[in-house]
Amino acid sequence: MRPLLITENYPPGRGGMAQSCDRIVRSLRRRGVEFDVAHFGARQDAVHIEQHERGRLISCPRDDDPAHAINLLWSALTRARVVPSHVLAFGGLLPMLCAPSFAAWLRAPLVTLLRGNDFDTGIVSLRRGWMLRDALARSAATCVVSTDHQRRVSALFPDLHVAHIPNGIDADDWTLLEIDRDRAKAWRLAQVPAGRRVVGLFGHLKKKKGGSLLLDALAGCEHAARLHLLVVGDVEPALQQQLQALPEILSWSQVPFLDRMELLSWYAACDAVAIPSLYDGMPNVALEAGALGIPVLGSTAGGLADLLADGNALCFPPGDLHACRRALDLAAVLPEAILREHGQQLQRKVLREFNLHVEARRYHELLLGIAPPQRSEPAAVAAPALLQED
Repeated sequence: MRPLLITENYPPGRGGMAQSCDRIVRSLRRRGVEFDVAHFGARQDAVHIEQHERGRLISCPRDDDPAHAINLLWSALTRARVVPSHVLAFGGLLPMLCAPSFAAWLRAPLVTLLRGNDFDTGIVSLRRGWMLRDALARSAATCVVSTDHQRRVSALFPDLHVAHIPNGIDADDWTLLEIDRDRAKAWRLAQVPAGRRVVGLFGHLKKKKGGSLLLDALAGCEHAARLHLLVVGDVEPALQQQLQALPEILSWSQVPFLDRMELLSWYAACDAVAIPSLYDGMPNVALEAGALGIPVLGSTAGGLADLLADGNALCFPPGDLHACRRALDLAAVLPEAILREHGQQLQRKVLREFNLHVEARRYHELLLGIAPPQRSEPAAVAAPALLQED
């Protein structure tokens, strides 16, 4: 078995999608799977093929012309005589566009890995909807990160095998050190008014991620004087104005985008982490907070419902302004012991059900269950040209 995964999100790219893709590849390689990765990268100026332990990295420029970029990758796969057992499309525009054709030409089963917005926005997109539906119709299986997406994809494609494989986290590599706690304590003493609880908001603050909803809820909180908002990451211009217009009674701080391991001390500074998504898959932020024992104040969108629904008083229906406000007020006044128990309960669930070993085993079992076709000759022997755009 030697799968080929096609992705736009992979190191040195940053962000949650790149982290997830890298984690899946590394975990399966540790299980002994030979795994090739084809990466459309914004930082690439030419096609490069590197030999890694248990697989190759085929880097291809992400050109402004998708047809050109895809043809470059196909030529590279042909030259390298890549003969995969499976072709995996890891979300995104270019992988979803080219993987069905590549899988057919390489005579390998197609597996589509859907992240949150790939389905939520893709299935109703006038421009990309056909692409997603075509990929799903041609897939031997698709993987989703939430039971909500499993139900919705299965309803549209009743003959498709839809596997629920939620994101995992390496808790051994994601722990708080004493230096992280000391930095967090020093920052709180310098920046947070005494007696206030810190609610953290990590990632790109966008309206479509519920950022505006959260700020509206905070502005009307009964206990706003007992809260401090910590924003870590980039902020859309309109939300930056909304953030600066918050009532003076509510204190807040803003930190620019940071690499993942730089975030630990900021997580340690939080009493709760807010994830107000209107729709979502399984955000890494929820698992990162949970693995550290920090309670999540979040909506029940997508995979968050699988993670937070077990008696969590700090969760609320997506888009419900009043329920979000109630959750914020509750986070301000809950006894410390109860707030801590929420975090510990989430931590136990994350470590038990959402660790990277469970995630890798489920992907491995899925691939083992999809038998590649018998071939009498190598599949990648010729390079049919893709249709060119005008």
